[in-house]
Amino acid sequence: MNLWMSFFGGTLIGLAALSMYALNGRIAGISGILGGAFWERGMERRWRLAFLLSLIAGGWIARGGAMPSPWHGASSGTALLIASGLLVGFGTRIGNGCTSGHGVCGLARQSPRSLASVLVFMAIGMATATLLRPLLTGGH
Repeated sequence: MNLWMSFFGGTLIGLAALSMYALNGRIAGISGILGGAFWERGMERRWRLAFLLSLIAGGWIARGGAMPSPWHGASSGTALLIASGLLVGFGTRIGNGCTSGHGVCGLARQSPRSLASVLVFMAIGMATATLLRPLLTGGH
């Protein structure tokens, strides 16, 4: 079942990115869309807010369906989760993009810059998880 859910989820992400590019001429980079939602005005801001609200709605739909919420069973405290989210946001600004912009859209466009970015953030993410997990879980 998980294999099919992963396949279905990945297909939906790909279709959303393709639709965004085909209908709007924009890359579906979530960090850029979120940042622009704060600073842009008019129709530019509206489509960004609509896109972000659809992400939230998708999470609520998934939560009500067969898929468990990522928050369910989380062992980390709220403060750690907020700090982690802020660090990810900071990293996306430094890296000029996020996993959706570089990983999904950039790699699909065969962007060398996106390939380099994905290799770096995946390596750093794996190293960070490997080093910090014992500290955050008490050695488990």
